[in-house]
Amino acid sequence: MSLNDLWEASKAPYYPIVSKENQFIVGFNLLLAAVFLTGLFGLNRSFLNITFLGLPASLAFGFGAVFMICAVGVYV
Repeated sequence: MSLNDLWEASKAPYYPIVSKENQFIVGFNLLLAAVFLTGLFGLNRSFLNITFLGLPASLAFGFGAVFMICAVGVYV
């Protein structure tokens, strides 16, 4: 079996978790949650709050930024 045959045999349909129409809403809500969690983390910066507020805030910001880039597009 050649590599091309293996590639063709492994094709599967791709269904995104968030549709193109909803990427802006999801991205905006994630960025809003990131700002809120970052504000809460800034009020009480303890080691315990890194796990409960800091980590979710950074993940929400990362995924929200990517969703917003995908939603509005990047035009050069």
